[in-house]
Amino acid sequence: MEKILTKQEYVKYVEEKSPKSKLARNMTRAFVVGGLICVIGQLISNLLRTRGFSQEIVSNLTTMIMVFLGALFTGLNIYDELGRFAGAGSIVPITGFANSIVSPAMEFKSEGYVLGVGARMFVVAGPVLVYGISVSVVVGIIYYLLRF
Repeated sequence: MEKILTKQEYVKYVEEKSPKSKLARNMTRAFVVGGLICVIGQLISNLLRTRGFSQEIVSNLTTMIMVFLGALFTGLNIYDELGRFAGAGSIVPITGFANSIVSPAMEFKSEGYVLGVGARMFVVAGPVLVYGISVSVVVGIIYYLLRF
């Protein structure tokens, strides 16, 4: 016959069986790794600025370099390990965008580079791009309205 637990007994049972929260450790890792990714981006930006590029060119080149590095490290399976370690700290910067595009596309590699990766990458990238563009339009409208 099954024993019926009281509310207090049930709460105690759940607390014993639940995994202990590692929130402080996870937040620290996310903060440090996300911050380091941003520091790398800032170093690239400063290096380009010292080379005499205009601010607009520096911004564009820095973004392209960071997206390239995110895609490269995803292809080398380094970014996935970083994501396991840092959690959200690895997906917040622009490199997380590159990872979200390249990682699913790599799953189709077995179908070949043209019909697998090449054809399916746009299926995967489509929703990411649509969401990003939609959010940027909404934020732009809000910014425009709040200027007055």
